[in-house]
Amino acid sequence: MSTVTESMATEAANFRDSYNQVRDMIGRVIVGHDEIVGGVITAMLVGGHCLLEGVPGLGKTMLVRTLAEVMDLQFNRIQFTPDLMPADILGTNMIVEDEQTGRRRFEFQKGPVFTQILLADEINRATPKTQSAMLETMQEGTVTAAGHRYELAKPFFVLATQNPIEQEGTYPLPEAQMDRFLFKLVVGYSTRDELATIVDRTTRGEKPQLSKVLDGERILAMQQLVRGVILAPHVQDYLVRLTLATHPDGPHSVDATNAYVRWGSSPRGAQTLALAAKVRALLDGRYNVSFEDVRRVYLPAMRHRLLMNFEAQAEGIQPDTVLLKLLEKVPEKGD
Repeated sequence: MSTVTESMATEAANFRDSYNQVRDMIGRVIVGHDEIVGGVITAMLVGGHCLLEGVPGLGKTMLVRTLAEVMDLQFNRIQFTPDLMPADILGTNMIVEDEQTGRRRFEFQKGPVFTQILLADEINRATPKTQSAMLETMQEGTVTAAGHRYELAKPFFVLATQNPIEQEGTYPLPEAQMDRFLFKLVVGYSTRDELATIVDRTTRGEKPQLSKVLDGERILAMQQLVRGVILAPHVQDYLVRLTLATHPDGPHSVDATNAYVRWGSSPRGAQTLALAAKVRALLDGRYNVSFEDVRRVYLPAMRHRLLMNFEAQAEGIQPDTVLLKLLEKVPEKGD
């Protein structure tokens, strides 16, 4: 059995301090939405991407902008529209003329995707052709243009937003691209007290003072620390069975899966559960993942990886409903 050394305990404490500093800074601007803020920071600390879904005006874009402001990282924003082309985000080869020799040559002009934090605003408004251009950057951290491959700076995070209500003129993200997101976070309405605080903060002309909390080198070190957290075999088996339970008509499926799910999670779902649960363990001062850590990250890690069938759509059954049933039915100890 591994023993937690004094240096490991110190690293865990520093990890929590850095996390809390980022969360507190964001809290100066964003009122409430604690689970959303925590999910975004968690995704960043494991090197994943986030999809924020909610109606307009709930602070999704402001959250991403604030996160970028408290990070010492390069930030770009792309407003996705139906006429946006892949070259508009990736870059393109352009003819340039040498001032001294007068000779012309092709030179690659980098697009806005060459950054470290990328806000992909209303990503579902872009055409499938442009959406697919994001796949390589999100998965590999590279851009290929005219036969040349260009590396993006690390760390690299895509934080995308989409509106779930207004569907006219939109192009739903394909399953392959949805799977590239570590978390899908659903941004809901503010409470009465939170809305009152928002009105106070935003109508007095006072701008909160923010300072840089983390830089790229520190984030990469924190990502490495996460991967060193212990995932015991029995806990790993639990998250594997939770993943397999999303597959209809499989050996681990339940009635809700068979009734409402067309396709279940890919192996990326299990990888997400493992990494995100490791972050939760560190935030609780532990170097080993618990069953509860897995349960706390199950919904945001899985809700976008379930493809619901016609019966679910007809009855208004959402992925979260099925996932909650799985958490209820799948036992901690397997056969």
